[in-house]
Amino acid sequence: MRFNHFKVFSGNANPALAGEICYELGCQLAAVRVREFSDGEVHLQIQENVRGADVFVVQPTCTPVDRHLMELLLMMDALKRASAERITAVLPYYGYARQDRKDRPRMPISARLVASLLERAGANRILALDLHAAQIQGFFDVPVDHLFGMPVMIDYFDEMRGEGMTVVSPDAGGVERARAFAKRLDAPLAIIDKRRTEVNVAEVMHIIGDVDGQHCLIVDDLIDTAGTLVKATEALLKQGAMSVRACATHAVLSGPAVERIEASEIKEVIVTNSIPLKGAADNCRRIKQLSVAPMLAKAIQSIHEDGSVSTLFV
Repeated sequence: MRFNHFKVFSGNANPALAGEICYELGCQLAAVRVREFSDGEVHLQIQENVRGADVFVVQPTCTPVDRHLMELLLMMDALKRASAERITAVLPYYGYARQDRKDRPRMPISARLVASLLERAGANRILALDLHAAQIQGFFDVPVDHLFGMPVMIDYFDEMRGEGMTVVSPDAGGVERARAFAKRLDAPLAIIDKRRTEVNVAEVMHIIGDVDGQHCLIVDDLIDTAGTLVKATEALLKQGAMSVRACATHAVLSGPAVERIEASEIKEVIVTNSIPLKGAADNCRRIKQLSVAPMLAKAIQSIHEDGSVSTLFV
């Protein structure tokens, strides 16, 4: 082990998750003071000695995305200037991950830019959870440990084995994720052919696979406005599905998402606490949250001890 001690810091994005991780690790959440000038400018100060420490900064870049990203960048810069030996950015949710390519002229590759900012700010290593596209790992020149929320979800749905369950990918891009899920549950796979006409607007075309008389489980990495989820639910029920559930690692749930879920015929939506549930989402009885803190804590422990993280990848 190269380091004598490690410290876990958190910004304001999800301090509850950081606290759970520290509980699993048997340590205290390190102190940082984050304030705001009257014009909204972020001001922070690390309030512990970090010289020579192995430091982990837990900060999902969720809503408000830019604010939480700036907190993360400033915190890592402060830690670097305070002589932390190694800084690992722990990103339970990687904002801008959906903008990972130029699919139209004169557009940025935002996920690549964020990766550059994280490295420039001082990240020596990245620990990420369910990146929207796995190739985002290649945007970094530092080591990336990419974990998946699937093991947590599998444990929850394992009791439904043998009840006529079919795993459904909501689009062609998510087939690999859904196939891995179906393999673990020993369930058949169906795919929804979805065409996206513009940002946050999707149209379900048709279903590839047999869902008649099946209990369908839609598997995705995130739920944003829930438009795709609701339309997929309608299409599956129209094709004879007995019931529809959904699971996703990241509960972005922006705009009318919660209202759409409440008004739909979906039975339940399982998400993780990579992003905190707030407001109506926290009170929605159809949304259930599972914790990824034990998994992230094990990953942090393995990284600190120079051990293998591969056992947590699946």
